[in-house]
Amino acid sequence: MKEKLYVAVSHSAVWNLVMGIVILVTGITSGILLLVSAARLMKAKGEITF
Repeated sequence: MKEKLYVAVSHSAVWNLVMGIVILVTGITSGILLLVSAARLMKAKGEITF
């Protein structure tokens, strides 16, 4: 019984680690894309007329 519990907990730990890495990479990527987009808008703000 203890072996089944150990295996279940270790699988859960691995999946938590994988999901954490995926979320971290997604957050960093979206942050970089937002910064690039903001830089482009700031660069082109002189050309925008209303």
